[in-house]
Amino acid sequence: MLKISEAARRLHVQSIVVDTHVDTTQRLLDVHFNLGSRHADGSVDIPRMRDGGVSAIFFAIWVPGTVTGLQATQRARAQIEAVRHATAKAPKELTLAKTAADIRRARESGRIAVLMAIEGGHMMNHDLNLLRQFSSLGVSYMTLTHMRTTDWCDASTDKPMHDGLSDFGREAIHEMNRVGMMVDVSHVSDKAVRDVLDTSAAPIFASHSSCRTLCDSPRNISDELIQAIARKGGVVQVSFHMGFLSREFRDAEANGELSRQLNEELDLRCGENMTCRMLESDRIVRALVGEGKLPRVEWTEIVRQIDHAVETAGVEHVGFGSDFDGAQMPYGMEDASRLPLLTDALLQKGYSEKDVEGILGGNMLRFMEDVETAANSRRGTTV
Repeated sequence: MLKISEAARRLHVQSIVVDTHVDTTQRLLDVHFNLGSRHADGSVDIPRMRDGGVSAIFFAIWVPGTVTGLQATQRARAQIEAVRHATAKAPKELTLAKTAADIRRARESGRIAVLMAIEGGHMMNHDLNLLRQFSSLGVSYMTLTHMRTTDWCDASTDKPMHDGLSDFGREAIHEMNRVGMMVDVSHVSDKAVRDVLDTSAAPIFASHSSCRTLCDSPRNISDELIQAIARKGGVVQVSFHMGFLSREFRDAEANGELSRQLNEELDLRCGENMTCRMLESDRIVRALVGEGKLPRVEWTEIVRQIDHAVETAGVEHVGFGSDFDGAQMPYGMEDASRLPLLTDALLQKGYSEKDVEGILGGNMLRFMEDVETAANSRRGTTV
């Protein structure tokens, strides 16, 4: 059992805890993986979500940016079906959800709400009808890009092609607003974030990005944009990836030789098996930390990032999107069972119970409701 105060334990249990980004979906494609069993590897399964008090969790539908066209769309559909199937296999524990009201109903029934997100706009294959289909299949948000620039939006980790959003990109944002799909700007270039802020009729959010001031990664959000997202009513969900929490880790990770060795080892062990690469990457990184080639990053860095986001945006505009099963977790926050540590740490730092409840999930629920309200006001218009 975690060493946390009784006050933290009580507050965590009574709170609606929402994790806005996990990559466990890749494991669901493995017919031998059972989400209902406790696993010794990875970060997310039903027993560990229960231990961590998770109320709602967003499973990312992810296809590499190098895979495009119909193939990307087909892979996305297969992952959507995998999430739906895994949820249906555990009806007493899980229920599919899409809206804030769905999450609250799941909470009342004692089940964990399972939501879906498209991580990369390339999967809609430049087709707004496919965007609508994803929404009808239960997708709650779309991350506009992944690591690569798409044919309509610039990514933060690739060369710009559109000076932010293209005209079609603006059409896509309008349609997401209309159908009530949340707009996620994690992975998106700064200029594209500004374009989205100018274009979207609804609040926007970053589902799994930390603060660039504390860790200078293009995947993190600048203070200027954190404030702009907050002014529009959005939220910034802090990621747990060590390379987004710690500048020292990111600098060491950027070492070309280390990166080459890691990729060569992953190719040797896993080939193109994404689940294997995810699990083995974590093992290799921890071995490198043990050898002193990468710095050790403690889970308390998450709290430091939350503090900065709160100081920058206001406490009502901050939450978390762990990136469990898709990134290297800091020491002490290896899986979903460890989430109550955040509640304890925030209380110890002097946050009020109301503010902690907001960070754990209340802020995200309010944001979701605002997006839904904006969509209801736009019903009847079609791009």
